[in-house]
Amino acid sequence: TIEKKKTVNQKKMSNRNRSKNKSQIELTPEQKTEIREAFDLFDTEGSGKIDAKELKVAMRALGFEPKMDDIKKMVSAIDKEGIGKIDFNDFLELMEARMSEKDTQAEMLKAFRLFDDDDSGVITYENLKRVADELGENISPDDLREMIDEADKSGTGAISKSDFIRIMKKTNLF
Repeated sequence: TIEKKKTVNQKKMSNRNRSKNKSQIELTPEQKTEIREAFDLFDTEGSGKIDAKELKVAMRALGFEPKMDDIKKMVSAIDKEGIGKIDFNDFLELMEARMSEKDTQAEMLKAFRLFDDDDSGVITYENLKRVADELGENISPDDLREMIDEADKSGTGAISKSDFIRIMKKTNLF
């Protein structure tokens, strides 16, 4: 019936929202205070809203290096009133998402370093073989080389940090 379909769809949406929220980190009170201070510092008119230029400076104060094009896209996506400004709650939401991305990036780099035990800055065949052996995986040399070839977009014969991050994101491992 129509009622059952509505209930099923509502549950699906609720589950989607729940899983979306889980991927974002919960900010500590100190982080929220820091974000509030950055917002207030650049809300020079005291209007409770900041424009794209102020947003860029506030994000830099929090350790991000956003490009102006990205900033403009963020503002236009959030700016419900079409005035080219966002309020604190919108800013807080943006920063939560950015901080989640930053944490995910740090976790991926930590995983990369587990493979790159010789600190060469790349994952070589030898690195990949060592990890497979440590995990008790019986992977043929051809399969290991194929893994590297598949991930190596620069053609160096090894997996760079950017190759590794791209693969992790592509396969939703992070």
